Amino acid sequence: MDYLEFKITCLEEFREILIAELSEIGFDSFLETEEGIDIYAPSDSFERVAFDELIAKYQEAAQITVTEGKVAKVNWNEEWEKNYDPIAVDDLVYVRASFHPAKEGFKHEIVINPKMSFGTGHHATTFQMLKLQGTIAHHGKRVLDVGSGTGILAIMAHLLGASEVEAFDIDDWCVDNGNENFELNGMGLKMGLGTIREVKPQGPYDIVLANINKNVLLDEMEVYASLLEKDGFLFLSGFYTEDIEDLLEVANPLGLEMIKSSEKNNWAALILKKS
Repeated sequence: MDYLEFKITCLEEFREILIAELSEIGFDSFLETEEGIDIYAPSDSFERVAFDELIAKYQEAAQITVTEGKVAKVNWNEEWEKNYDPIAVDDLVYVRASFHPAKEGFKHEIVINPKMSFGTGHHATTFQMLKLQGTIAHHGKRVLDVGSGTGILAIMAHLLGASEVEAFDIDDWCVDNGNENFELNGMGLKMGLGTIREVKPQGPYDIVLANINKNVLLDEMEVYASLLEKDGFLFLSGFYTEDIEDLLEVANPLGLEMIKSSEKNNWAALILKKS
Protein backbone atom coordinates (compact mmCIF):
# COMPACT_ATOMS: atom_id res chain seq x y z
CA MET A 1 0.00 0.00 0.00
CA ASP A 2 1.31 3.45 -0.95
CA TYR A 3 1.12 6.48 1.28
CA LEU A 4 0.13 9.95 0.14
CA GLU A 5 2.77 12.51 1.03
CA PHE A 6 2.02 16.19 1.56
CA LYS A 7 4.87 18.63 2.08
CA ILE A 8 3.36 21.56 3.95
CA THR A 9 5.07 24.87 4.52
CA CYS A 10 3.55 26.92 7.33
CA LEU A 11 4.33 29.31 10.15
CA GLU A 12 6.16 27.55 12.97
CA GLU A 13 3.52 28.36 15.60
CA PHE A 14 0.91 26.40 13.63
CA ARG A 15 2.85 23.13 13.30
CA GLU A 16 1.56 21.49 16.48
CA ILE A 17 -2.03 22.56 15.77
CA LEU A 18 -1.92 21.15 12.25
CA ILE A 19 -0.39 17.87 13.44
CA ALA A 20 -3.14 17.45 16.04
CA GLU A 21 -5.98 18.17 13.63
CA LEU A 22 -4.50 16.14 10.78
CA SER A 23 -4.17 13.12 13.08
CA GLU A 24 -7.96 13.28 13.53
CA ILE A 25 -8.59 12.77 9.79
CA GLY A 26 -6.39 9.78 9.02
CA PHE A 27 -2.82 11.05 8.93
CA ASP A 28 -0.61 8.80 11.03
CA SER A 29 2.92 10.01 10.31
CA PHE A 30 4.49 13.44 10.65
CA LEU A 31 7.97 14.77 10.03
CA GLU A 32 8.83 18.31 11.09
CA THR A 33 11.05 20.16 8.64
CA GLU A 34 12.68 23.58 8.55
CA GLU A 35 9.80 24.90 6.43
CA GLY A 36 6.88 23.14 8.13
CA ILE A 37 5.82 19.48 8.18
CA ASP A 38 5.73 16.47 5.89
CA ILE A 39 2.61 14.39 6.49
CA TYR A 40 1.55 10.93 5.36
CA ALA A 41 -1.71 9.00 5.08
CA PRO A 42 -2.64 5.61 3.60
CA SER A 43 -3.85 6.23 0.05
CA ASP A 44 -6.78 3.81 0.41
CA SER A 45 -8.31 5.65 3.38
CA PHE A 46 -7.42 9.27 2.65
CA GLU A 47 -10.30 11.71 3.23
CA ARG A 48 -9.80 14.35 0.54
CA VAL A 49 -12.75 16.55 1.50
CA ALA A 50 -11.78 16.68 5.18
CA PHE A 51 -8.16 17.46 4.25
CA ASP A 52 -9.11 20.27 1.88
CA GLU A 53 -11.45 21.79 4.47
CA LEU A 54 -8.77 21.69 7.15
CA ILE A 55 -6.13 23.28 4.93
CA ALA A 56 -8.60 26.00 3.90
CA LYS A 57 -9.38 26.69 7.57
CA TYR A 58 -5.75 27.56 8.39
CA GLN A 59 -4.34 28.50 4.97
CA GLU A 60 -4.35 32.26 5.37
CA ALA A 61 -3.46 32.49 9.06
CA ALA A 62 -0.69 29.86 8.88
CA GLN A 63 0.51 30.90 5.39
CA ILE A 64 0.18 27.32 4.14
CA THR A 65 1.38 25.91 0.84
CA VAL A 66 1.00 22.22 -0.04
CA THR A 67 2.90 19.92 -2.40
CA GLU A 68 1.36 16.47 -2.92
CA GLY A 69 3.02 13.19 -3.91
CA LYS A 70 3.20 9.46 -3.15
CA VAL A 71 5.75 7.44 -1.23
CA ALA A 72 6.12 3.69 -0.68
CA LYS A 73 6.59 2.48 2.88
CA VAL A 74 9.95 0.98 2.01
CA ASN A 75 11.40 4.44 1.38
CA TRP A 76 10.40 5.89 4.72
CA ASN A 77 13.36 4.76 6.78
CA GLU A 78 15.72 6.61 4.42
CA GLU A 79 13.84 9.83 5.13
CA TRP A 80 14.22 9.33 8.87
CA GLU A 81 17.94 8.73 8.51
CA LYS A 82 18.19 12.12 6.79
CA ASN A 83 16.07 14.04 9.31
CA TYR A 84 15.84 12.19 12.63
CA ASP A 85 18.02 13.46 15.49
CA PRO A 86 18.42 11.87 18.95
CA ILE A 87 16.65 13.48 21.90
CA ALA A 88 17.30 13.60 25.63
CA VAL A 89 14.59 13.63 28.31
CA ASP A 90 16.58 15.27 31.10
CA ASP A 91 19.06 12.63 32.31
CA LEU A 92 16.30 10.02 32.39
CA VAL A 93 16.50 8.60 28.88
CA TYR A 94 18.35 9.12 25.60
CA VAL A 95 16.28 8.22 22.53
CA ARG A 96 18.22 7.47 19.36
CA ALA A 97 17.97 5.53 16.13
CA SER A 98 20.11 2.49 15.46
CA PHE A 99 22.29 4.53 13.10
CA HIS A 100 23.20 7.00 15.91
CA PRO A 101 25.98 6.31 18.43
CA ALA A 102 25.16 5.71 22.08
CA LYS A 103 25.74 8.52 24.59
CA GLU A 104 26.76 8.37 28.23
CA GLY A 105 25.20 10.27 31.12
CA PHE A 106 21.66 8.89 30.99
CA LYS A 107 19.89 6.39 33.22
CA HIS A 108 18.31 4.67 30.23
CA GLU A 109 18.62 4.44 26.46
CA ILE A 110 15.92 3.64 23.91
CA VAL A 111 16.68 2.72 20.31
CA ILE A 112 13.83 3.61 17.94
CA ASN A 113 13.71 3.17 14.17
CA PRO A 114 10.38 4.98 13.65
CA LYS A 115 9.59 4.34 9.98
CA MET A 116 5.92 5.29 9.47
CA SER A 117 4.95 5.09 13.14
CA PHE A 118 4.22 7.91 15.56
CA GLY A 119 6.24 8.28 18.73
CA THR A 120 9.93 9.16 18.70
CA GLY A 121 10.06 11.43 21.73
CA HIS A 122 10.32 14.52 19.54
CA HIS A 123 6.65 15.39 19.86
CA ALA A 124 5.68 17.21 23.07
CA THR A 125 3.18 14.51 24.05
CA THR A 126 5.65 11.62 23.84
CA PHE A 127 8.36 13.67 25.56
CA GLN A 128 6.04 14.41 28.48
CA MET A 129 4.84 10.84 28.78
CA LEU A 130 8.41 9.58 29.01
CA LYS A 131 9.24 12.21 31.61
CA LEU A 132 6.16 11.42 33.69
CA GLN A 133 6.89 7.70 33.52
CA GLY A 134 10.12 8.46 35.33
CA THR A 135 8.14 9.86 38.29
CA ILE A 136 6.11 6.70 39.00
CA ALA A 137 7.57 3.37 40.15
CA HIS A 138 7.19 0.74 37.40
CA HIS A 139 9.26 -2.00 39.06
CA GLY A 140 7.31 -5.24 39.31
CA LYS A 141 4.22 -3.62 37.80
CA ARG A 142 1.85 -4.80 35.07
CA VAL A 143 1.71 -2.17 32.30
CA LEU A 144 -0.58 -1.69 29.29
CA ASP A 145 0.39 0.64 26.42
CA VAL A 146 -2.69 1.66 24.40
CA GLY A 147 -2.12 2.84 20.81
CA SER A 148 1.56 2.07 21.15
CA GLY A 149 2.87 3.47 17.83
CA THR A 150 6.62 2.86 17.76
CA GLY A 151 6.40 1.11 21.14
CA ILE A 152 8.51 3.77 22.84
CA LEU A 153 6.40 4.02 26.02
CA ALA A 154 6.22 0.24 26.37
CA ILE A 155 10.01 0.10 26.04
CA MET A 156 10.34 2.79 28.72
CA ALA A 157 8.11 0.76 31.04
CA HIS A 158 10.33 -2.26 30.47
CA LEU A 159 13.48 -0.26 31.23
CA LEU A 160 11.87 1.05 34.42
CA GLY A 161 11.44 -2.51 35.65
CA ALA A 162 7.86 -3.46 34.77
CA SER A 163 7.34 -7.18 35.29
CA GLU A 164 4.89 -7.45 32.37
CA VAL A 165 4.22 -5.10 29.46
CA GLU A 166 1.47 -5.38 26.85
CA ALA A 167 1.06 -3.11 23.82
CA PHE A 168 -1.16 -2.81 20.77
CA ASP A 169 -2.06 -0.44 17.94
CA ILE A 170 -4.77 -0.18 15.28
CA ASP A 171 -2.27 0.08 12.40
CA ASP A 172 -0.52 -3.02 11.08
CA TRP A 173 2.49 -0.93 10.07
CA CYS A 174 2.86 0.32 13.65
CA VAL A 175 2.67 -3.26 14.87
CA ASP A 176 5.48 -4.35 12.54
CA ASN A 177 7.58 -1.34 13.48
CA GLY A 178 6.86 -1.74 17.19
CA ASN A 179 7.93 -5.36 17.11
CA GLU A 180 11.17 -4.36 15.40
CA ASN A 181 11.82 -1.73 18.08
CA PHE A 182 11.04 -4.20 20.87
CA GLU A 183 13.67 -6.52 19.43
CA LEU A 184 16.19 -3.66 19.14
CA ASN A 185 15.70 -3.00 22.85
CA GLY A 186 16.01 -6.61 23.96
CA MET A 187 12.32 -7.24 24.64
CA GLY A 188 10.50 -10.45 23.82
CA LEU A 189 7.21 -8.57 23.54
CA LYS A 190 4.91 -8.80 20.50
CA MET A 191 2.48 -5.96 19.80
CA GLY A 192 -1.19 -6.71 19.28
CA LEU A 193 -3.36 -5.36 16.43
CA GLY A 194 -6.70 -3.62 16.93
CA THR A 195 -8.59 -1.21 19.15
CA ILE A 196 -8.75 -1.76 22.89
CA ARG A 197 -12.21 -3.26 22.52
CA GLU A 198 -11.00 -5.63 19.80
CA VAL A 199 -7.81 -6.68 21.57
CA LYS A 200 -9.63 -7.12 24.91
CA PRO A 201 -6.60 -6.90 27.22
CA GLN A 202 -7.04 -8.79 30.46
CA GLY A 203 -6.65 -6.57 33.53
CA PRO A 204 -6.07 -5.56 36.12
CA TYR A 205 -3.02 -3.42 35.30
CA ASP A 206 -1.02 -1.28 37.66
CA ILE A 207 -0.30 1.27 34.92
CA VAL A 208 -2.14 2.13 31.70
CA LEU A 209 -0.44 4.41 29.15
CA ALA A 210 -2.57 6.15 26.51
CA ASN A 211 -1.01 8.79 24.25
CA ILE A 212 -3.62 9.05 21.50
CA ASN A 213 -6.01 11.98 20.99
CA LYS A 214 -8.84 13.62 22.91
CA ASN A 215 -11.74 11.94 21.14
CA VAL A 216 -10.36 8.42 21.51
CA LEU A 217 -9.41 9.03 25.14
CA LEU A 218 -12.93 10.25 25.97
CA ASP A 219 -14.48 7.28 24.19
CA GLU A 220 -12.23 4.70 25.88
CA MET A 221 -11.88 6.25 29.36
CA GLU A 222 -14.36 3.84 30.93
CA VAL A 223 -12.42 0.90 29.50
CA TYR A 224 -9.15 2.24 30.94
CA ALA A 225 -10.75 2.65 34.36
CA SER A 226 -12.12 -0.91 34.28
CA LEU A 227 -8.67 -2.32 33.50
CA LEU A 228 -6.86 -0.49 36.29
CA GLU A 229 -5.99 -2.00 39.65
CA LYS A 230 -7.12 -0.01 42.70
CA ASP A 231 -4.50 2.72 43.27
CA GLY A 232 -3.30 2.12 39.70
CA PHE A 233 -2.12 4.93 37.45
CA LEU A 234 -3.46 6.14 34.11
CA PHE A 235 -1.09 8.26 31.99
CA LEU A 236 -2.83 10.37 29.33
CA SER A 237 -1.59 12.65 26.54
CA GLY A 238 -2.39 13.67 22.99
CA PHE A 239 -4.52 16.74 23.75
CA TYR A 240 -4.19 20.45 24.47
CA THR A 241 -4.10 22.08 27.90
CA GLU A 242 -7.57 23.54 27.32
CA ASP A 243 -8.92 19.98 26.92
CA ILE A 244 -7.92 18.88 30.42
CA GLU A 245 -11.26 19.79 32.02
CA ASP A 246 -13.22 17.85 29.39
CA LEU A 247 -11.16 14.75 30.13
CA LEU A 248 -11.49 15.12 33.90
CA GLU A 249 -15.26 15.50 33.60
CA VAL A 250 -15.35 11.97 32.19
CA ALA A 251 -12.54 10.53 34.32
CA ASN A 252 -13.53 11.76 37.78
CA PRO A 253 -16.89 9.92 37.98
CA LEU A 254 -14.98 6.72 37.13
CA GLY A 255 -12.85 7.12 40.25
CA LEU A 256 -9.88 8.59 38.41
CA GLU A 257 -8.32 11.61 40.12
CA MET A 258 -5.55 13.75 38.64
CA ILE A 259 -2.38 13.69 40.73
CA LYS A 260 0.06 15.30 38.29
CA SER A 261 0.01 17.29 35.07
CA SER A 262 2.53 18.81 32.70
CA GLU A 263 2.49 21.13 29.70
CA LYS A 264 4.80 21.62 26.74
CA ASN A 265 4.00 23.84 23.75
CA ASN A 266 0.34 23.86 24.85
CA TRP A 267 0.22 20.04 24.78
CA ALA A 268 -0.80 18.44 28.07
CA ALA A 269 -0.05 15.17 29.84
CA LEU A 270 -1.72 13.83 32.98
CA ILE A 271 -1.30 11.13 35.58
CA LEU A 272 -4.59 9.97 37.09
CA LYS A 273 -4.90 7.60 40.05
CA LYS A 274 -7.75 5.16 40.53
CA SER A 275 -9.29 5.51 43.97
